[in-house]
Amino acid sequence: MGNQGLKQHVETSQKTGVFHLSKAKLQGFPPELVKVVGVLRSIDLSENKITEIPQNIGAFLNLKLLNLNSNLIEVIPEQLGVLVKLETLYLSQNRIKVIPVSVQKLPKLKDINLSGNTITVFPAGFASLKFLSVLDLSKNRITDVPDGISGLQVVELILNQNQIKKVSADLAKCPNLKTLRLQENCLSIENFPVQILSDSHVALLSVEGNLFDEKKLHESEGYDKYMERYTTTKKKLT
Repeated sequence: MGNQGLKQHVETSQKTGVFHLSKAKLQGFPPELVKVVGVLRSIDLSENKITEIPQNIGAFLNLKLLNLNSNLIEVIPEQLGVLVKLETLYLSQNRIKVIPVSVQKLPKLKDINLSGNTITVFPAGFASLKFLSVLDLSKNRITDVPDGISGLQVVELILNQNQIKKVSADLAKCPNLKTLRLQENCLSIENFPVQILSDSHVALLSVEGNLFDEKKLHESEGYDKYMERYTTTKKKLT
């Protein structure tokens, strides 16, 4: 994209608070955005070739949405954790390995998509975020869901296509969790906690493509309680 076209986008964002420039073959975060740093509430730079988030990202203090899906980003800078108004963070289809602690403490986060990266450790720090509703960590390299996540407030947790071999029973204690997706992992029936069936609020559970036949799950203790929740939820939707 030429400088003139970029300039026009920046001028428009000055009026709207929204900067949307996806599929523009950008190789870097546009430095021109510093001119509207105090105005921007939404930045969408998805489907470009951006390799890094700039160190001055923390200056965009009014930002509520940041969409950098489908880029070439390897590192999330600690400075992103300064964006205390950020509600939506999309970083799917990048090359991210680690989620900084500062980002896991962003107080207003509601929707996080980190699918399609190379993350190996479940970000347990997200359990402290009281507004977090959706957490998508599918298509990564996570090997287990650890203890200490009972405070996770999400309604939907997506962990499809990882390498998960073990799930903590703490997941059953999550107060709002209704949808749990664990398709195509490495779970054995022994390492799937029956508490998710018997004691949780999960009403939609997807476990296809693991190391056990789904019939084994149907025979597990508490499956009837899960089906009660599932049926009740389905009735509400029809």
